[in-house]
Amino acid sequence: MSSVLLARWQFGITTVYHFLFVPLTIGLAFLIASMETFYVATQDATYKRMAKFWGKIFLINFAVGVVTGILQEFQFGMNWSDYSRFVGDVFGAPLAIESLAAFFLESTFLGVWMFGWDRLSPRLHLASIWLVAVGTTLSAFWILTANAFMQEPVGYVQRAGHVEMSSFGQLIANPQLWLEFPHVWLGALSTGAFFVAGVSAFGLLQQRSGTVYQRSFAIAIATALVSSLLVAVVGHDQAQHLMQAQPMKMAASEALWETSPDVAPWTLVAAIDSEHHRNTFEIDIPGVLSLLAYNHLHGRVPGIHQLQAAYVRQFGPGNYIPPVRTAFWSFRIMVLAGMLMILFSLYGVWVMMRERLERHRQFLRLMVAAIPLPFIANSMGWIMTEVGRQPWVVFGLLRTADGVSPTVSPAMVWTTLLGFAVLYGVLAVVDIFLLIRVVRGGPEPEEETAASPDLEVAPL
Repeated sequence: MSSVLLARWQFGITTVYHFLFVPLTIGLAFLIASMETFYVATQDATYKRMAKFWGKIFLINFAVGVVTGILQEFQFGMNWSDYSRFVGDVFGAPLAIESLAAFFLESTFLGVWMFGWDRLSPRLHLASIWLVAVGTTLSAFWILTANAFMQEPVGYVQRAGHVEMSSFGQLIANPQLWLEFPHVWLGALSTGAFFVAGVSAFGLLQQRSGTVYQRSFAIAIATALVSSLLVAVVGHDQAQHLMQAQPMKMAASEALWETSPDVAPWTLVAAIDSEHHRNTFEIDIPGVLSLLAYNHLHGRVPGIHQLQAAYVRQFGPGNYIPPVRTAFWSFRIMVLAGMLMILFSLYGVWVMMRERLERHRQFLRLMVAAIPLPFIANSMGWIMTEVGRQPWVVFGLLRTADGVSPTVSPAMVWTTLLGFAVLYGVLAVVDIFLLIRVVRGGPEPEEETAASPDLEVAPL
């Protein structure tokens, strides 16, 4: 295996692993902040128990997420030095802002929140967790600002073999960013919501701390329904933007080898022969692809062969076709997981409105099993986004093969890849052990928080 392929595998594996923790951190932060808001507003100690319980899980997830995120930064210098040299004057600014501002904001006020329960007034303590939630969102925003530039470069000039930022305003006004950011943020909110709903369902099945789990489930399932629906809406807008920004990614995700007819069908499933550039079997739904691309049932979608010829004319000789099977199936798995999330959350809200949740034990078991759904959707969405951009690491400017470090051998990448695999395996074991321990321990006993002594502190 070449250094390029190994470096891509390493970055892909570590990124997907890291992204298991990021959306859960963002989603849990907002749910915990909402629970504590209810506590301060109602003076009901149950909400305090809820915030403390989910806060323990948040802290474990946050710690592992930080460790796995640090390794991402090192890879830019180790395996992708030519990429860093080429794009560093643009890419470095949002990453620096994320580290120096957003990350320090969330980590500082997370410490305040952890140790300030009996030392701060209720409103000041509540403000600290909301600042943590804002910090997690800002971190995501600046990371996605950098990623959006890779998808759709704006606000730059090219000099002496590298790009330099010409307009910071254009960088943060990138249309790709303002579709990618809400899609990722809403996906993170639904991830936190499904996690809380699933763990709460497990607690209700075990018949422990019923009030805490009932209220947690109610907040989470309502959040899950709203966020899952909005993810689909924003995702639809993002797909339409691809028609102008990266039509090859759209064609690859549909395994559309030839330009479609005027009423473009959407391929539900297909047997893809990438070697001969054809589909040997497919099931189509007429008109749906035109609807996805243009919001009406008429409209041609460019095919892979036609786009390949156009890219050769624009960029020069080369193969500009991404891995079609990966793009096609990752997109469909993401859509399927998203649809299941909408259905489960819709049914959960309906159950909550009509009768007692504990009577629906089969549904509670289903919600426990549904915890992985948003993680699957998030991972598949990122795979489709990044693989569908190939062979570009910065679209239209730098090919992936030209971004790898020239002096790194396959043996070196194998060494670090295996080392990271061992490290991440250990972290996974520790993370799962701690999460199971917290979940089995359950919320604090009611008598420990019933008195709510911190509410006696003078308000801010």
